[in-house]
Amino acid sequence: MTGPIQEMTRNSQQREPIPFAPITRHEKSLPVSPQMGEVLYEERLYPAGHWASVTRGDDLYEQSISMGFMKLMRFICKENSAGRYLGMTVPVVSTIHMMEDGSTFDKEVQTSFFLPTAFQSTPPQPFDSDITIVHREPIRVVARPFFGTTTEVTVGHQISLLWEILGVNDELRRDDYMVAVYENPGVPRRRNEIWFIRRSL
Repeated sequence: MTGPIQEMTRNSQQREPIPFAPITRHEKSLPVSPQMGEVLYEERLYPAGHWASVTRGDDLYEQSISMGFMKLMRFICKENSAGRYLGMTVPVVSTIHMMEDGSTFDKEVQTSFFLPTAFQSTPPQPFDSDITIVHREPIRVVARPFFGTTTEVTVGHQISLLWEILGVNDELRRDDYMVAVYENPGVPRRRNEIWFIRRSL
């Protein structure tokens, strides 16, 4: 069987974006081109649906993400009850739980893949017992883009930056955050987003 990363790269033109309804978009105007401002953040509503998820608790945050991602790629590529390549959706989303101090990541990180439209009604089952198929309710998030690697340091920095932009907001959760990754882990300056989760829709 083709390796998961090679398989995903070969099928990179067939990536299906996770559907969402845009709510608001906030930009910082640039003096040179006011109509093309930098995106500060966007608010979006993502629908309910089935996700394949892996929870890992490795020593380093990036190890948990990497190992979880590889397990999901094997599931997507062929190790599933449908016996076929399922198709790729983007982004792949990791959920981070914060410790009581509010700044340290819990070791347990959940990495999740939204099943493609063709498999939402009848999700294929994984052969790997570490992968679970879960149905999640709709979620409303505040998303801010960033580029590069996703380590505990870089993600922690992005969380701090978005709080600085938003200010105090009791409508957003501080115990859980999400990191959305749009490109393969091997891409050095890959596109990511930090997601803050609204307490209600």
